Amino acid sequence: MSKSIHIETVAIHGSMKKNAPANDTVVPGIEMSTIYEHRNGAHTEGDYNYTRLSNPNRDQLETVLAQLEGGVAAAAFSSGVAAISAAIQSAGAGAHILVPSDVYYGTMRIVWEFAEAWNMDIEFIDMTDMELVKASIKQNTTMIWVETPSNPRMLITDMVKMGEIAQKAGATMVVDNTWPTPFNMLPLSLGADIVIHSTTKYLGGHSDVLGGAIVVKEENEQYDRIKSIQVSQGAVPSPFDCWLLSRSIRSFPYRMRAHNENAAKIAEFLVDHPKVETVYFPGLEDHPGHEIAKEQMSGFGGMISFLIDGGYEQAKKITGASEIIKAATSLGGIESIWEHRKSSEGSNSPTPDNLIRLSVGLEHPGDLIADIDRALG
Repeated sequence: MSKSIHIETVAIHGSMKKNAPANDTVVPGIEMSTIYEHRNGAHTEGDYNYTRLSNPNRDQLETVLAQLEGGVAAAAFSSGVAAISAAIQSAGAGAHILVPSDVYYGTMRIVWEFAEAWNMDIEFIDMTDMELVKASIKQNTTMIWVETPSNPRMLITDMVKMGEIAQKAGATMVVDNTWPTPFNMLPLSLGADIVIHSTTKYLGGHSDVLGGAIVVKEENEQYDRIKSIQVSQGAVPSPFDCWLLSRSIRSFPYRMRAHNENAAKIAEFLVDHPKVETVYFPGLEDHPGHEIAKEQMSGFGGMISFLIDGGYEQAKKITGASEIIKAATSLGGIESIWEHRKSSEGSNSPTPDNLIRLSVGLEHPGDLIADIDRALG
């Protein structure tokens, strides 16, 4: 498909079959077989062999994911943390990796539990401080991990400057683009080498399918390692999950428009609420990273974090007091959910005790604002 095609068209047609017969189905079917016949008595290079290695539905999903991000190839995984794990492992033993101090808790846990076993030196730093990043580079720094906006405090990293630092250091720049999505930001065009997704979130969009993905700018040795990890360790999505994700992606650009619009309205409401101390949303002009976010993002996404005027127990009570918004983990679905993040992450989490993370859904914003107001009261 031509690269000049707009994202709405890519989302709908990017996962369609290639070289389909003239009277083929408009929507590709689900191909459930785990095995494929060796018609010549042995496997022929390029043919399907075993579904852990490749499958038509996974090929279709990986094609549209690569096109959405402006990449050359993608690898689909059975979950977001499987994709994160594969990307980190691809840095290789002995690697020094810089990771944001405010980062998705699942990424933190992978580092805490496996970095030592993988013989990796992983350092958590403030990725908004470019001078600190430069000073933290070592001879064996092979990867710089970026999450912007960060989870959950919505810190903004300057992607272009970080890309320059990574290039000078000879390090791979990896960006988790789950929150912005390719609708709001294209990291590969801003200096990134690899993009990560939990496709469970906005790309899936309906809280009913688990998945992850890695998209790359180049098919190089590191991508070969990622593909090797994907098929050798076997954390691959099923054909049905691939089909369901491809189906959900077709509506994703239009869903993101509504997520963006609703979140902006709710952020403005929260700013003026007497029981809210601080609102973290990059679309607000007084957000410390607003100007950078405005330059590298076309929209500010559907996620808001805010600090209540209270403590741990009061924050939990608020998230349990809403009627429309459900208290639940995860994000990016059509329904609004929120959670007291500290109690979800545990006592060793650096998240503030009074922080609530809100995933703004597609309900009418007036109804959501009334529901939040009731819960805060």
